[in-house]
Amino acid sequence: MHHAFGWTLAEWQTAYRSGTITPDILLTLAAEYPADDNAWIARATPAQLTAQLVQLSERLAVVGGDIARLALYGVPFAIKDNIDAAGWETTAACPEFAYTAAQDAAVVQALREAGAILMGKTNLDQFATGLVGTRSPYGAVGNSFNGDYVSGGSSSGSASVVARGLVAFALGTDTAGSGRVPAGFNNIVGLKPTKGRLSNTGLVPACRTVDCISVFALTVSCADSVAQVAEGYDARDAYSRANPHTAPVAVAAAIRLAVPASLEFFGDTQNQAVFEHAVEGFKALGAVITPVDFTAFKELADQLYFGPWVAERTVALEGMLERHPEAINPVVRGIVESGRQYSACDAYKAEYLRAELSRRINDTLAGFDALLVPTSPTLRTIAQMAEEPVRYNSQFGYYTNFTNLADLSALALPAGLRADGLPSGITLLAPAWHDRALAHLGKRWQASLDLPLGATGRDLPATPPATQAPGTVRVAVVGAHLTGMPLNVQLTSRNAVLVEQTLTADTYRLYALPGTVPPKPGLAKADSGRAIIVELWDMPIARFGEFVAEIPAPLGIGNLLLADGRSVKGFICEPWALADALDITEFGGWRAFIASRG
Repeated sequence: MHHAFGWTLAEWQTAYRSGTITPDILLTLAAEYPADDNAWIARATPAQLTAQLVQLSERLAVVGGDIARLALYGVPFAIKDNIDAAGWETTAACPEFAYTAAQDAAVVQALREAGAILMGKTNLDQFATGLVGTRSPYGAVGNSFNGDYVSGGSSSGSASVVARGLVAFALGTDTAGSGRVPAGFNNIVGLKPTKGRLSNTGLVPACRTVDCISVFALTVSCADSVAQVAEGYDARDAYSRANPHTAPVAVAAAIRLAVPASLEFFGDTQNQAVFEHAVEGFKALGAVITPVDFTAFKELADQLYFGPWVAERTVALEGMLERHPEAINPVVRGIVESGRQYSACDAYKAEYLRAELSRRINDTLAGFDALLVPTSPTLRTIAQMAEEPVRYNSQFGYYTNFTNLADLSALALPAGLRADGLPSGITLLAPAWHDRALAHLGKRWQASLDLPLGATGRDLPATPPATQAPGTVRVAVVGAHLTGMPLNVQLTSRNAVLVEQTLTADTYRLYALPGTVPPKPGLAKADSGRAIIVELWDMPIARFGEFVAEIPAPLGIGNLLLADGRSVKGFICEPWALADALDITEFGGWRAFIASRG
C-alpha cells in the first residue's frame, strides 16, 4: 500500500509544508483502498475528491498560499454515517432511513474549512445503538487485528479505518461509549469531549441529551488538535456549550489517579493483566493511585439502558418505528421499543437519580487528575456476540455507560497487547471541560509506551514540542508564587499548571522589598542587569483576572522578556518602591536569596 497510509497528522502537515507531496496524492490513496471493505458505507468518488481539492485550492488562496494557516490542509478523514456531509447520503446504517444531506454538519464544516478532505462515511451499529460493531445491514466490521473478533461499536468503521491508517483521523459518536470501546479494541485513541464542546448540528440523534461527536486518531496529539479545530459554541444546537476556560489544561508532574476499588473483567484474565500492567506504568510515571468506591458509577451506568433513559432512543426513532419497524435491526428494535414501557413520572424519577449519582461521582473525582479504568473489561468474537448480543454488549459498557450522564470528559488510550496479540485499552475520565488536561496526560502516557500505531505496525513518531494551551495565560512568577513558596496556592487553586523553569533576558534586576508579608521580591527592567530565574505557569484565562486582583502594590503584572526571546505576562514592580529595597540581583533568583537568609 502507499507509503502515506498510517501517517499521523503531524506527518501529513510536515510533508505538505515541505513540498514533499501535494493534495492530489489523495486520489492515489483512495484508489488503493481495499475494494471489499465493509468499514465503509460510502467512499468519495474521484469526482467528489476532485471537487474538494478545488475547494482546498480556493481556501489556500484566501490565506495567501500559506499552508500553515490551514491547520488540516489536505489531511484525509472519515466520518461515521450518522453525521451529515453536504451532497452525501446519511444512512445511520439503515437504507430505509437514508436521506441526502443539504449541508455539512457543523463539525464537518469546521474541519473542511481548516483544509481536511473527506474520504468517506463509515459503518456503524444501526442508529448508533450498540458497542459491538455487528448490528448493521452492511455487515459486521471485524477487529483490525483479528477479523474473528468484534471491532467495537457503534463507531466501528471509523475506528477501523483509523487503525489501519486509511485516514489520519475520523469522527465517531459517543452516547454510551461508542467513541471509546472501538478505540480500545483497535489500539487507537478515542477522544470523548465534554458534552456540548463539539456541536451536534447535523448529527442523527441517539439520545440528544447525552450524545457527543468524538474523534479517533492514532495519537493523542492528533485527536487533541482535531478537537480544537472542530470545537465551538453553536447556537443552532440546543445542547451546545461555550467553554468557560476555568478548568486545568495540564496535569502536574505528581499525577493523582483514582481507580475503582473493585474491578470487574467478567473472567477475562488477559484484559485484567493489561490493566494491571497499565497501573504499574502510571506509577512509574510518578502517579499516586487511590482506590475509590465505584458503586455510584455502576448504578448510573445501569440507568442508560435498563431504565427510563432508553426512552430517549425511542423518541429519536419514533418515525422509523411507525413507518418501517421491519427495517430496524431486531436487537436494536428490541432496545428502542423497550422505552415505551416508561411513563413521564418514571422519566422524572430517573432524572432525579441521575443528578444525585452525578453529584456523588463528581465529588468522588474532586482532588484527582482523572479516574483510570479499563476501556472495556472484556473482548468477544463475532460468533460469541451473535449468541449473547445484549449481555455481552452490556459488559462492554461497564466502564463507559455512566460517563455522559455524569457530564464527564474522557480519553481512551492504547494500553498494550494481550497474550493473544489483541489490543486492550484504558480510559481516563475527568469532570467536564478537563479535556485538555486529559490530553496532556494522555500524551505523556502514549510516549511512555512501546506500541505500534493502531494496526499499522508503525512506531510512534517523536512527540512535537509542547505549545501553550488555548484558553490560557502564561504567567512568569519570580518570588512568593514559586513552587513551594507561601503564595503558590494562588496559582494551584486556580488550576494553573507549571510549564517550566526558565530565565528572563539579562536586562532585569531583582530586589527584596522591605516590609512585605510574606516576603516578596520586585523585578525591574534595567540598563545593566542579568538573567533571573522564573517559573512559567499556564492559567485558565477565566481565572486570570481574579488572580491579578489579589496582587498588592507595588507589584503588578506586565510583559516580561525571556532569555529565549519570548514575551510572557509576569510580575513587575513600580519604580517608587525600589529606593529602599535591597538589590539581590547577584543571587540570580529568589530561592537563592531566601536560602542565604537561612
